[in-house]
Amino acid sequence: MSFDWGPHFIVPSESMKSFSGVVRLRESLDEELLHKELEELGISGAVVKIANPWYFRRKGAGSWIKIGESLDMEENFPVKWDMSHLENGPYEVLGLMHVSVLDHETEHIIARQSIVDVTIEN
Repeated sequence: MSFDWGPHFIVPSESMKSFSGVVRLRESLDEELLHKELEELGISGAVVKIANPWYFRRKGAGSWIKIGESLDMEENFPVKWDMSHLENGPYEVLGLMHVSVLDHETEHIIARQSIVDVTIEN
């Protein structure tokens, strides 16, 4: 069984899907479900880092363009995205969360993604 520990898109509100100008992207995770997932995967040790890089692409495009990256779990991994230079239309935003676990000298990394459809209306 897989546990949906995150990332969960919350920027600037969970219901907002149209953006303009500059927004602050944020995502959350459920630490309890993360630990259940690690246990199920047989990974033990201390969580030493959680990183959340952010990407975007025009809907239907193949490649992702990096917006930025955050390690700030307390503030829900915020990254500022200035889309004022982008054409209006449909886009996708990808939050790719990496969790690093250190078990003695061995580092294990698991990742999950969240992709949401947004519309840019400058």
